[in-house]
Amino acid sequence: MSLYLEHFGLKEPPFRITPHTDFFFDGADRGATLEALLYATLHDEGIVKVVGEVGSGKTMLCRVLMERLPAQVDTVYLANPSVSRDQILLAVAEELKLEVTGGRATGVLHALQDHLIAAYGRGRRTVVLIDEAHAMPEDALEQVRLLSNLETSRHKLLQIVLFGQPELDEVLGKTSMRQLKDRITHSFRTRPLSVPEVGTYVSFRMRAAGYRGPDLFAAQALARVARASGGLTRRVNILADKALLAAFGEGAHAVTPKHVRAAVNDSEFAPRRPDARRLAAVGAAGLAGVLIGLGAYRLYERGLADLAPARMAAPAAPSAEPPAAPPAAAPVAAAPVPAAPPEPPKAAPAPPQLDREQAQRLSAYASRGQPLLASRLEATRRHLEVVAGERVTLELYYTESSDAARVERFLVRARDLVPLENVYVVPVAGGGGTYRIWATYGDYASAEEALQAARALPPKYQREFPLAPRTYAEVRRVL
Repeated sequence: MSLYLEHFGLKEPPFRITPHTDFFFDGADRGATLEALLYATLHDEGIVKVVGEVGSGKTMLCRVLMERLPAQVDTVYLANPSVSRDQILLAVAEELKLEVTGGRATGVLHALQDHLIAAYGRGRRTVVLIDEAHAMPEDALEQVRLLSNLETSRHKLLQIVLFGQPELDEVLGKTSMRQLKDRITHSFRTRPLSVPEVGTYVSFRMRAAGYRGPDLFAAQALARVARASGGLTRRVNILADKALLAAFGEGAHAVTPKHVRAAVNDSEFAPRRPDARRLAAVGAAGLAGVLIGLGAYRLYERGLADLAPARMAAPAAPSAEPPAAPPAAAPVAAAPVPAAPPEPPKAAPAPPQLDREQAQRLSAYASRGQPLLASRLEATRRHLEVVAGERVTLELYYTESSDAARVERFLVRARDLVPLENVYVVPVAGGGGTYRIWATYGDYASAEEALQAARALPPKYQREFPLAPRTYAEVRRVL
């Protein structure tokens, strides 16, 4: 796995499907929903409900809510509520570390009420978070309603938040559940992501995992991910991870629609095709397996290479006898000097690697009188004009700030650490005349050669920069 992360300049996997609160995405109303949940949990006295499709981010929202609640709040998290009404009471009591004897429901309820009253007197509040609430039997849901009745003469002692799939709304719509439904004062819904939101989400996850370069996923690739996933974050994670693995299998540093297509065909939730296209679907699935399997094999193969001992060629054995002297050459009559052959035609110069618009955008970024920056900008432009696209450079950093003085300070420091002629400064044009700066280092024949060079760079660079291999074709694509 470390080779996979190294290939893309990542510190950890970006698309794990298990909830990891460092990867909480506050776009697509998630941040606003979290803030509303916090307010309702701390200031309201009714039951709160959060509903969303499978894989839409409910559990992540629940975990982040637990983290963001103040220290004076005691939380009870029930992840498997498909139990009887008495077991719900026991589960809450166990989470609060209550000593309950006998196990009778009425005794547990009284002990729970005494505990909550004492906690309330100390200025503490208690919140019960129930995940997968749609799976609860009706009698267990009725017990939840009774728990919400625990109160003093003026205040509720227990706040309850239900997280569930849309089936929870169907259950609450039954006549037998109307009393519980009436206690719900706030209802939230986690909706699927739109196509632009999928792009923002994927970029956010990559950067949360340590990626610092320009976006790896092409716009068309992200559109395919959005369509195939239906905007559900769990499916987005699965497809993005498989697409990265397919790109890694090819040694690519950008994710294209081809890689996403392989990921979709390798996923269980890929849409079924009509019978007339079944043969094509089988072929596509086979290609997907090859691409993604190649990525896994590269991880395995590189792992073996790291473990194998270095092999050195044995020196040739010395000859037992000195080599025989060559026979004397027979005298040769002087031959007439042939006429000089005609000079071969000169090869036409290679066409420039930058088109006119790219060159103009590069030239439009002003060095503002900074001498080192001006020198490296000109060197970068000349290098990008001629370097082959398959050649590789090492990414140093990528920043939204294009302040010329700041880049100059970086170059002044770099001059004392590395050969400055190996440092390239690439201004990436944004909208409205704005720029971002992408600094890279070196020119290598392959990613392996680049990574070997990275290990020889100063420790400061190895600590602070991703040092991820990028082809010059990738660099030119972002101009």
